[in-house]
Amino acid sequence: MSSGFVIPGTELRERFSRSSGPGGQGVNTADSRVELSWDVAGSPSVPEWLRDRLLARLGRRLAGGVLTVAVSTQRAQLANRAEARERLASLLRAASSPPPPRRRPTRPSRGSVERRLSAKKQRSQTKKGRRLRSDE
Repeated sequence: MSSGFVIPGTELRERFSRSSGPGGQGVNTADSRVELSWDVAGSPSVPEWLRDRLLARLGRRLAGGVLTVAVSTQRAQLANRAEARERLASLLRAASSPPPPRRRPTRPSRGSVERRLSAKKQRSQTKKGRRLRSDE
C-alpha cells in the first residue's frame, strides 16, 4: 500500500487577508496573507485506510475535519501561496507516513551489567576518598 495521493486543486480553498508581516506601507493595501484549507474528513481523493491515520495524527490541527494552514511570511501573495501549499504537503507527508516498527524489548548483556557496576564501585571509592575523616 502506497501512501502517495494527489489532492485536486478543486478541493483546496484559499482565503486572502491583510498581512501583519513585512511590506511597509503596502501591508495596509495588499491582501498577501494566505489561508489554505483542505477538508480531510470529506475528501474523496484519500483512501479510507489513510483517512483514519490522517484524522488521528492531525487531530489537534483539525477544525471540523478541515486542515488549515496560514502563511504571511512573504511580502508577495504568490510567494505565500506557494509556501502554504508546501507546508500543507509536508504536514500531510508527515501524518501519512507509516508508524515506526515496534521496539523489541531486550535485556542488557552480562558484560555490560558488570562494567556498569564496577564503574559505580570505582566512582564510589573516589568519592569516599574525598570525605573528611571524623577521627582526625
